[in-house]
Amino acid sequence: MELLEKSDKEIIEIANPIWENLVKSSNIKDYGGFTRDFSSEMLYGANEVELGKQWANNKLITSLSDKKEVLGCLRRNLHVTVLYKQFSDKFPGEYLGRLVLGVEDDKVKVFGATIF
Repeated sequence: MELLEKSDKEIIEIANPIWENLVKSSNIKDYGGFTRDFSSEMLYGANEVELGKQWANNKLITSLSDKKEVLGCLRRNLHVTVLYKQFSDKFPGEYLGRLVLGVEDDKVKVFGATIF
């Protein structure tokens, strides 16, 4: 799959369900669901204990809203970063969501995911 050659619209169609799953799984602290689309590299660094600590200590990442806006796509080397304006159900304001996608074993996988 040539992810980098896809249009922004095509990439966003791939990214949105992945992002929505990350938001939903983070809100309910579902490790299996949250890591479902992770690359092997991401899985290595995202063990269940560490994610549990993040969920316990960062209330923002367990109160994300379904409301989001796509800001755009950035292509670099072998990855595409999709930027989101993300909202929370508990905390006012706008947050930056970052989803890094790449291809592993001919499947689109998550190589990075953060909320700022």
